[in-house]
Amino acid sequence: MNGSVNPTPPSTVHFHRTELGPIISLYGRMVAAGEWRDYGISALKDVAVFSIFRRAAEHPIYTIEKRPKLKDRQGMYSIVAMDGRILKRGSDLRAVLRVLERKLIKAVK
Repeated sequence: MNGSVNPTPPSTVHFHRTELGPIISLYGRMVAAGEWRDYGISALKDVAVFSIFRRAAEHPIYTIEKRPKLKDRQGMYSIVAMDGRILKRGSDLRAVLRVLERKLIKAVK
């Protein structure tokens, strides 16, 4: 016997509070503009995902992904559209979120 009844589960990737702040701020402004209605957060083995929905019962229109393994390559943050296209990728979360900020400006006009 190895003495371990419950082996430690594999670690998962999570968004930190400092990362969720700008995401939730943008989300709140888009909800106020009537563009977004719901969200979901997933913490998986290699990626943390913040999914954005126009309606609760559909596929996400955007996902904000954090993939730490890509930190030294393309950057660990990315915005992915519903069709799978990567709209923006980089190491600075706020810079990556600007692609969605522009959509907010268009929605308000």
